[in-house]
Amino acid sequence: MTILLDRDAANWQDIGGLYTAEEIAQQPAMWRALSTSLHVHQPRVAAFLGQRLHDPRQRVILTGAGSSAYAGQIVADELNARCAAQVRAIATTSLLTHPELYLEPSAPTLLVSFARSGDSPESLAAVELVRSTVPNARFLHITCNEAGALAVRGASDDAACVLLMPAASCDRGFAMTSSFTSMLLATLCVLGGDADLSARPARLADAAEAALAQWAPAAAALASHQVERVAYLGSGPLEALARESALKLLELTGGRVLGMADTPLGFRHGPKSALNEASLVVLFYSSKPLARRYETDLLDELRRDGIAARVLTVGVGGDFNADAPDWSDAWLAPLWLLMAQQYALQQSARLSLRPDNPFAGGTVNRVVQGVTIYEHEHG
Repeated sequence: MTILLDRDAANWQDIGGLYTAEEIAQQPAMWRALSTSLHVHQPRVAAFLGQRLHDPRQRVILTGAGSSAYAGQIVADELNARCAAQVRAIATTSLLTHPELYLEPSAPTLLVSFARSGDSPESLAAVELVRSTVPNARFLHITCNEAGALAVRGASDDAACVLLMPAASCDRGFAMTSSFTSMLLATLCVLGGDADLSARPARLADAAEAALAQWAPAAAALASHQVERVAYLGSGPLEALARESALKLLELTGGRVLGMADTPLGFRHGPKSALNEASLVVLFYSSKPLARRYETDLLDELRRDGIAARVLTVGVGGDFNADAPDWSDAWLAPLWLLMAQQYALQQSARLSLRPDNPFAGGTVNRVVQGVTIYEHEHG
């Protein structure tokens, strides 16, 4: 009998959740494979980038939709602080509707696209929009699917560079899990300005392997309690991690459990009113001492109020703890996400959904459908 995330693998198969369970559990292996792959391909990417990251005039736009957008948001400020170039995270869903706010034809621009499948209409349209708006723009496609349109088109485009993730990271389940963390870590490595960073995903994998084994029973037990809403809170880069965690819960529970996200300081400004006796608060601890002081104040307040059914912490010293390297919040975000991924999966199982496809009616799809792309008229 094979136990996978505190449940028999055969049972995951029976309830339609084996793909998602395997893809959450395989992440340490994916990160080790990523380190090996980056050791080979990082020099090629570095040659493509040249001196662009050292040029203050250079604009770097990290883009994607949904989870792929959150990956860019987690890493953007970390990279902006390390690079002379201007690094911003702008979702494809914003680029396509308001390009004039984000694109400057006279500014050298690198569009970094995150894509699990590479077939999303917004991903493809964003590339063509930037190409038609910004002369001599360059494109870095970070994707999990070598057969996807983004990778196939990029392979024959002199202005593009394709960086493929380990093949198994192209998740078969509905929700992005191993694809998300692989693309996030790859971006920190190739845009971080240091070739030695490629060893980091493998090192983080050691902590993740231990955390998965340690957290699985606790995540399953936590998910056995019925909740109506879960508030994920995070500071700095972990705010986008909170958004991704909330999205995983919404996706895998088919919207039956409301996931919301905010910062610890921002939560007091209205969103706290959503708490009731059927709610859970999960706070991602920051590695920054200053942020921790604000986080601790809010935790004390929430526990005094007693409004939420449970208030938990994830991070070094938290309820879900790990022997993590002394790295920044952006680098540790994939590790802490393992808790939220497991919790969402176990909630999906509790609700008797089929986690690999919670939307059997097709109202929401693994690769987004129903998007009409409209031509942008250049002024």
